[in-house]
Amino acid sequence: MLYHMYEFQHTAFAPARYMIDLTQQSLENPMNPMSYMPGAKQIVAACDVMELLTRRYGKPKFGLDTTEINGIPIEVTEHDVMRKTFCHLKHFKRATDVNDVPRLLIVAPLSGHYATLLRGTVEAMLPDHDVYITDWQDSRNIGLYEGAFDLDDYIDYVVEFLEFLGPNTHVLAVCQPSVPVLAAVALMSADNNPCVPASMTLMGGPIDTRKSPTVVNELSYRRSMDWFERHAIHTVPWPNVGVMRKVYPGFLQLSAFMNMNLEDHIGAHRKMFDHLVEGDDESADKTRLFYEEYLAVMDLPAEFYLQTIREVFKKHSLPRGKLVSRGRPVDPAAITKTALMTVEGELDDISGIGQTRAAQDICTGLPKTMKKHYEQKSVGHYGIFNGRKWKNMIAPKVKEFILKHNHN
Repeated sequence: MLYHMYEFQHTAFAPARYMIDLTQQSLENPMNPMSYMPGAKQIVAACDVMELLTRRYGKPKFGLDTTEINGIPIEVTEHDVMRKTFCHLKHFKRATDVNDVPRLLIVAPLSGHYATLLRGTVEAMLPDHDVYITDWQDSRNIGLYEGAFDLDDYIDYVVEFLEFLGPNTHVLAVCQPSVPVLAAVALMSADNNPCVPASMTLMGGPIDTRKSPTVVNELSYRRSMDWFERHAIHTVPWPNVGVMRKVYPGFLQLSAFMNMNLEDHIGAHRKMFDHLVEGDDESADKTRLFYEEYLAVMDLPAEFYLQTIREVFKKHSLPRGKLVSRGRPVDPAAITKTALMTVEGELDDISGIGQTRAAQDICTGLPKTMKKHYEQKSVGHYGIFNGRKWKNMIAPKVKEFILKHNHN
């Protein structure tokens, strides 16, 4: 019912959005005498901010048309090399003869935002790597007849993608996929799969949420599974393709994240308003671009969401050696050929300090020479994989680690 109310609210607000747009265009027209009246700039700025907040955002584009190799601009084209029902494997092909670079699979989180949230991650790795990324699909656009998708399916997808890319592939997981990626590599290692990755980098992931629990971790642990099923899971309404599919709606996930740092978001929009009034369009555009990405959300399959809550946040199955996938125990100690790097942010309020590093403790089959941990000071969750410190401080260390363990 909540999803239906959300759709109704968006539709009901359409006339107001039309009036906001009409008012903004009218007062921005230099031929309109009212555009020069006191307060006109404030009204236009308010309309701009309101439009940003009430718009429904579609899937953003990566927009990575070029990269730079040795100071030379190189064209980049993106295309899907494999299409699964719930995920497409996307390749960023560089137009260069320099192809003897490490092959990298970036596993994006299936946690409400699109894979484009990792645009900065891809951009930083492109000059030195052959980059692929998991492009998860919005569940409300997947017909019910296509079947369900859970944590076990996620693990299967990772294995299939690694097998498709072949031996000597490196994998990098950002946030939520740290658990299924580690599980996939453990199962492949136990099978002596020739396509087991050469290295695995886990960044800001909930490997063991008992360590430095955050507000998100504590909420997930305290609430019962029945509570999550009753309050977090909703049915996709008509006329979406996925009508009748059970999902965790993206707008609920977004509301939770916004409420965690509500004052910061209010302050950001207030500053945007001030920049627009002052005519500082460049600063206003930076805020606009960030929120156009941040406010674009997708729905998660209910099966995947609930299984993740139960196994990762409640039972702590992986660090306790209790995780089972398709009836098979997941044993991180089986990993002996895949080098491990873990990355954490000092100010991460999603995955606390020590949660990702826990992977170092449970991968007992690896010698110290194949393990590395890095903690970035003065950076939060988003800054681990995007922004200046990611590009200038974290990415170089990840690249160095990958190159060290690349099998030439």
